[in-house]
Amino acid sequence: MSEQGTKNDDIYAKVIRAGRRTYFFDVRSTKADDYYLTITESKKFTNEDGSYFYKKHKIYLYKEDFEDFKNALAETTDFIIEQRGKEVISEKHQPDFEKKKAQQEDDNQSIGTRKAYSDLEFEDI
Repeated sequence: MSEQGTKNDDIYAKVIRAGRRTYFFDVRSTKADDYYLTITESKKFTNEDGSYFYKKHKIYLYKEDFEDFKNALAETTDFIIEQRGKEVISEKHQPDFEKKKAQQEDDNQSIGTRKAYSDLEFEDI
């Protein structure tokens, strides 16, 4: 994950890049000239033809909710770390995931071929 922060006159933005996902934390101004936070998750998807598109999800967070939001986020992230540790255990996040996936597909195809010759039903036994 890489982080980048910028500050303009009355707007502040922070970007976190995490693989195919990018998180944007943007300070915006209300009509009354007060500030609120938008959190946007942008995820890149690839079409079959190689072109790509992004799906975005946005949360609007206002000052009156900051404390509860921070507390809930801290509690839930602490819970996850306490229960599962900091190590990422998802197969998809392993460096050789694509290689293992291709090997498994090859194995499944050869097993599928063998099954076709030896399909047995319980009635056959």
